[in-house]
Amino acid sequence: MNLLKPKPNAKGYRHELKYVISDADAELLAIRLNAMLSPDPYAAKTGGGYAIRSLYFDDAYDSAVEEKVAGIQYRDKWRVRIYNYSDHVIKLERKHKNGQFIKKDALSLSRKECNALLGGAYTFLLYRQEPFAKEAYAALRTEGLRPKVLVDYYRQPFVFPLEEVRITLDRNIRTGYFSTDLFNAHAITYPATELLGQCVLEVKYNAYLDPHIAALIQLPSSIKTAASKYLFCRQYDC
Repeated sequence: MNLLKPKPNAKGYRHELKYVISDADAELLAIRLNAMLSPDPYAAKTGGGYAIRSLYFDDAYDSAVEEKVAGIQYRDKWRVRIYNYSDHVIKLERKHKNGQFIKKDALSLSRKECNALLGGAYTFLLYRQEPFAKEAYAALRTEGLRPKVLVDYYRQPFVFPLEEVRITLDRNIRTGYFSTDLFNAHAITYPATELLGQCVLEVKYNAYLDPHIAALIQLPSSIKTAASKYLFCRQYDC
């Protein structure tokens, strides 16, 4: 995998904190957040949340899994993401990880482009004007990245303008095991066993977290974790 080593405070990099909390605590926290913060613009249009489906890519050696387990500080994760099982918005994303710092690059795809990508035909990326498209082509080609698994969940996102705080509650996390049928809303998925009855809380911000927001999300039973939803959903088949 491409081990780009960015500076943690470089432009575009943000803090990311992850916690596993109970569904009961998630309900309590959602009430707090609804009272103090705003849903993101997409959630505001859909009743407070939406379904996310990500199709993750990895190489023949499952390097993304191995690097995560080994605690490699500098790593990339590639995925195609859709919302509410629709092809209205399709994004090819690369998430850089540097310790607790992250940076996400994204490219919008048409359904035709996405189908080509999933079929291993990446040439169209060379004709896109965005610099990230060329980087994606190089990575997909040289690293032999291929679709591996569907990861589904329901997200409640909240935002706060100071330091671009974004807090998300991800529930009902499910794995498609070996399924890669991205647009099949009826694809068979199974609960990620270790997350049954639990929710993943993610907190992202730029330079610092406002103390009022930090106090708002304090839960005595929360467990800070470095595990990703991708890892939770791949550990059964690696």
